[in-house]
Amino acid sequence: MGTEGTYDPQREQGGQGADDAGTRWLGRSHDSDAAVRVPRPTPPPPPMPPLPPRSPAAVFDVRHWLRAHRADAEPGLWRYEYRPEPTGGPGEVPTRALVVGALISIACGIFAWAVWSTDYIAVQRLPLKLFTPSDWWRGEPGQPARTAGAVYNSLFAAVLIYFCGRLGNWPALYRRLVLDRPQPGRALAGMVTGLLAVWIVLGTNLLPFFYAIVHLLIPMSALRGDPETAAALGIAVNVLVAGVVLWPFARTGGWLQAFRKSGPAAVVAPEVEPEPREDPAGWPRLRSAGQPGAADRLAAEVAGRRLSDVDCARIDHAWSRVEAGALSPGAFVDGVMKQGAAACLHPSGDRDLPVRAATHDLLTAQVKVGVYAEHPRNPSARRGAGAALDPSVLGTSLLAVGPHGADRTRRLVRPVVESLSLQALAGRAAVVVVSAEGVELGPEDSYDVVVKIGDADSVYDLDLYGGITDPDEAAMLLSEAFTGDLPDVDSRRAAITLGQLIGPFNAAHGRFPSLPELREILDGGRRALDLLRGELHPEEHRSYLREIDARERQLGTSADLSGVLADQIAFLDRPAFGAFFDTRGRSRPFSLRALEHPVRVRIVLPERSHPEASRILTRLVFAQFVSSVGARRDASLFAALVLDDAASAMTTDAVRAVQRLRQLNAGAVLAVRSLDDVGPHLHAALLGAVGCLMTFPGITTWEGKRFAEAWGKEWVETREVAQHTVFADQPFTRALHALRKLVTGKAVTTDAVTVRQVERERWSASELAYSVPAGHAVLSLTTVRGEHAPPLLVHLDG
Repeated sequence: MGTEGTYDPQREQGGQGADDAGTRWLGRSHDSDAAVRVPRPTPPPPPMPPLPPRSPAAVFDVRHWLRAHRADAEPGLWRYEYRPEPTGGPGEVPTRALVVGALISIACGIFAWAVWSTDYIAVQRLPLKLFTPSDWWRGEPGQPARTAGAVYNSLFAAVLIYFCGRLGNWPALYRRLVLDRPQPGRALAGMVTGLLAVWIVLGTNLLPFFYAIVHLLIPMSALRGDPETAAALGIAVNVLVAGVVLWPFARTGGWLQAFRKSGPAAVVAPEVEPEPREDPAGWPRLRSAGQPGAADRLAAEVAGRRLSDVDCARIDHAWSRVEAGALSPGAFVDGVMKQGAAACLHPSGDRDLPVRAATHDLLTAQVKVGVYAEHPRNPSARRGAGAALDPSVLGTSLLAVGPHGADRTRRLVRPVVESLSLQALAGRAAVVVVSAEGVELGPEDSYDVVVKIGDADSVYDLDLYGGITDPDEAAMLLSEAFTGDLPDVDSRRAAITLGQLIGPFNAAHGRFPSLPELREILDGGRRALDLLRGELHPEEHRSYLREIDARERQLGTSADLSGVLADQIAFLDRPAFGAFFDTRGRSRPFSLRALEHPVRVRIVLPERSHPEASRILTRLVFAQFVSSVGARRDASLFAALVLDDAASAMTTDAVRAVQRLRQLNAGAVLAVRSLDDVGPHLHAALLGAVGCLMTFPGITTWEGKRFAEAWGKEWVETREVAQHTVFADQPFTRALHALRKLVTGKAVTTDAVTVRQVERERWSASELAYSVPAGHAVLSLTTVRGEHAPPLLVHLDG
């Protein structure tokens, strides 16, 4: 094998040869070690391809994409540019309550000032007269008395504003409406608030601040002298007072910063580029490792917009392999300096998918599947945030239940397949997709291998034994495929029966039997066993002869499963499959042992014409996948199996295997139409084996009951209101109650409110069956590290 992950020996020497060496894992005949090439030409490294679903006019800004903020969020949250809404905890006052409180305090202040300004309170001037000469207040008050009165009224107004501000919590309202806003909204809100304050001080007679300031700063002789001088002094005082009032609003509103940003381009300072060692677009990991030349070359590719998101993820993963010691630094640097953005290519030579139907962030390996809906069952912090899937949650496997159609395939299966394919191009994952013909999961050019079972035009065949060389393991895989769904047949006994035939045949012919040959041996009885016995050497193959003798003794007994196995094999031994499942080296069989490499595989099953054969093949592929990921020498790649209809693959052994996948850096996406398609005895085990559950609209209440039990209960606070009739003792009170009942038609009651903590199902069976809107799904997640996300409602079109 010349490739590990993304690279081959020729590429490690700095050359091309991606297609020559990289295609060795795409297909291999049983009797030859020659590589089977992919039937596609190898063009020179292409320029950066367009990135659908962006419009052709849009240009992908890879620099902004690299520098974008990615939060350390909970499982299932779309991390790209996600910033949680600031919350003040359970004691935070809502904005509506702050506004109402401010309006009430303002109304109270206006009323208090109206009472004060009319001198309604007889003693309100007593403190002023105690601290001023008594002759000021004899007869008509003079100028000193009017000045003292203005200052006194200003002091009272200041105290009144302070207490009203404390009463109405004006600082909190100002922070909420002004300081918490981003620019330029913050500056605009601060300017409006400042102008309102200036108008109150200078433009109205509600408060006497202006007169107090004028009387204190300017002598009356100056105001009564030259009119022009008085007007100039008045304007100067107005400007001074306005500036003093506006200054705190300008500081808190950030007017200077907002003005600099909105000024003309000729005077705006150029954007300060971050330091290369801190800028993600400058490849700081390479610089800190002492590779500034490679970092500069890649930074130039970023600046020239010749680098795509797949290129960045692929090269970043390649450097991770260098740090892990799986690739030499010299080969990496040589490839980057010579090829730039096209360095470290996937063996297929592809740098992107032909079409993208979902939103992806390859730096976090996430695919966005929707947004969390504005629903009471969703926490307020999650509402409106993006919902995403990534290998950390897919590694615990995902079970999606819902009717087959646009919701399940277009909104879940295809985005997940697309994400895994992009990660395979970046050298991080390997994906195998199994679906029926006609299911839209992207064009064939999106895959390295497309196996169309039953189609004569198929380039590849499916290896019946999955590249296995051990006869006993091969017999176990076939027994799981042929008898896994038969309730009256023990698959272990079936594996022993097949092993008693496959082992001797392999010893005699140097290969495993094909389906027609295996069926002929099972149907042939003693005559077929005698022929097989005659092909073995009496001394060299003594153990295999004992296997044949044991098989012969079981013929015709109640433990004989040869008839059942032959009948099951007959579903695949059809003329339509005559060119498939070859074991003589006459086809191009694809083996799932290639999952050590970042391969993209799609297997198309003839579900309409051969439904039973499709179910057998689904179980066969699932068994081969589990065996292959367990036999990998290098488990650094995330291996994923996506089954668009996984009901037939769910057997007792398959459910046990699902639990083992998370330990092997692998996962499965299992989509089923209904839980009823799976054996009832497997429902609880299946829901417990997978870490992620997803339900679509259209499930039944008994299916919803299973999910409600799996998701459990939570403590919630409930309020119970009981109304009690009021019985009056006094005649006048009884008369009022009778009049009220006559007018309203209801008796006078009092409300008794009881608040308590109770356990409630997160989602009840009836809610899952009838309350999930179209285009939505309920999703719960678990990561391979054990982190959980509760079942939440996701809007899949968001």
